[in-house]
Amino acid sequence: MAVRKRKRTPAKKQPSLFGNIFFYVLLFFAIYLIGTAFTQIDPLVKKVPISQVIDDIKAERVQDVVVAGDTIEVLLKDGSSLVAEKETNISFDEILDNNEVDTTKIAGELKIEHRVGFEDIITPLLMFGFPLLILFFIFKQMKGASGDIMSFGKTRAKLFNKKQSKITFKDVAGNEEAKTEMIEIVDFLKNPKKYHELGARLPKGVLLVGPSGVGKTLLARAIAGEAGVPFFSVAGSEFMEMLVGVGSSRVRDLFKMARTTQPSLIFIDEIDAIGRQRGMGIGGGHDEREQTLNQILTEMDGFDIRTNVIVLAATNRPDMLDPALIRPGRFDRRIVIPLPDLKDREEIIKIHMRGKPFAKDFDIVKTAKKTVGFSGADIENMLNESAILAARVGRKEIKMEDTEEASLKVTVGSERRTMMSDEEREITAYHEGGHALVASQLKGMDPVARVTIVARGGSLGHTLFPPEKDRYNERKSRLVALITTMLGGRAAEDVVFNEFTVGAADDIDKVTKLSRRMVTEFGMSSLGPISFDGKNGNLWIAREFGQGPKYSETVATKIDEEIKSIVDSAYSNAKKIIKSKRKVLSKVAKALLEKETLDGDEFLKILNENTSGN
Repeated sequence: MAVRKRKRTPAKKQPSLFGNIFFYVLLFFAIYLIGTAFTQIDPLVKKVPISQVIDDIKAERVQDVVVAGDTIEVLLKDGSSLVAEKETNISFDEILDNNEVDTTKIAGELKIEHRVGFEDIITPLLMFGFPLLILFFIFKQMKGASGDIMSFGKTRAKLFNKKQSKITFKDVAGNEEAKTEMIEIVDFLKNPKKYHELGARLPKGVLLVGPSGVGKTLLARAIAGEAGVPFFSVAGSEFMEMLVGVGSSRVRDLFKMARTTQPSLIFIDEIDAIGRQRGMGIGGGHDEREQTLNQILTEMDGFDIRTNVIVLAATNRPDMLDPALIRPGRFDRRIVIPLPDLKDREEIIKIHMRGKPFAKDFDIVKTAKKTVGFSGADIENMLNESAILAARVGRKEIKMEDTEEASLKVTVGSERRTMMSDEEREITAYHEGGHALVASQLKGMDPVARVTIVARGGSLGHTLFPPEKDRYNERKSRLVALITTMLGGRAAEDVVFNEFTVGAADDIDKVTKLSRRMVTEFGMSSLGPISFDGKNGNLWIAREFGQGPKYSETVATKIDEEIKSIVDSAYSNAKKIIKSKRKVLSKVAKALLEKETLDGDEFLKILNENTSGN
């Protein structure tokens, strides 16, 4: 059934702030010119100096005199008119006295008038009215951009009603365990009576924890779609504002709206933006973020036992949240959403394949196996890039080769045809060949899938050995093998050229970080199972406030020695492998210089042709 789409009326373009002010400046200028024109002296009236007026009065030729401010208007007996200007700080009577002129020589009368000129009206308007007009338009502009200037304390949460919340659990692939717990929450919202009859209390809060891109926000919207209740969505950063007290006011307004429309859901994305541990603020614990957090704690404690409002929150940094926020009674449940496994990735791929024409030979299982460690957002991005690549070459279908290229583009970067010299190409070929050769000789390492000297992202080449299966634990022997493999490139440069290059900088950085974690977090050294600055310690606090580590200099020296021992041992082993397989390395490098890229089968063929090693 076709759905008729309503034609949207284009929104009227609002005039800019500069345009409004410019219009009123022109209007004021026009009024000023018109007013000045009407108040100007009649051009037929003769303008004379004040001395001539004195002479005419002495000669008794003056009929009437009108003094209006500094202007002297004179009507002569012959019917003609004169106008003169006097000095501001002296009166007309003083001028007559100074010149010994008697007012009785004026045939008519001498009038003193107090006139209000046009300048007297327009000047205060320009001084006071024009700045107020500018402020008015600034406030009006702010209202159009981010709401009424007087509504800073109103919540910025977006409300999705039953018609707008069209996402259900069918649109969320994988995360079956998380969805099972979510179904209970949906039942709470749909049938609260059966729980209240047994004295059960609805969970006040549910904390969704997981890496970025795994679908925490999508799951929250799916709950609202399944339950058919109002869904208030807001980011943690939207509570914060430059004005003090705005965050607390927005929290109160949000919870008030949710109670009014209950049963309802409140979803706070990236709650760690306002939910960090209190007492860590520079301002003595009274900054705006902490006041906002205090208000959230108060509102969640203030829920009545029969209040049918559930707060969902998402974060990828649960270790940074305040203990008062995540205790039972506030966030009663914590649902961990991990990266998708093989089965989940297959389901996610199927969902994101909707609306895209894929070739018949497209292998979903193979694609899922090659995307170990990908989140749902990564997979969606990869398939979108696949469609872009297929469209770029003019194909009507998306093939496996498009997906493989898109996977490389997402993980490593776009291909760059860098113009390297022959010497640089040779060094890069031996470097990448060293990685691949060392990996092939170590137990526990995954098989090499691709070796290339084509530059991508910030590297001049890369070697890929993606895991064959999902791993949820790591052994020390495999971590040591991984370090040895990463040092294989530097070892190949050392053995072949007796020289070092900067191309191994990224490898060295990764090796150093991994070996440090083995010593300080994983307890995989002679120092024993001790966590020195791991994630359960105060490392993040120390980094945030520039504090040093929580151990002595003696222990720091021992840690450095253990790290060096792990790296030195791995590097020595890598050099040993390179020396024993020197001829194989040369053949791999030669093949790379010819083809630029070797897939796993081509590399394995070269390796098997030289099983003797030398």
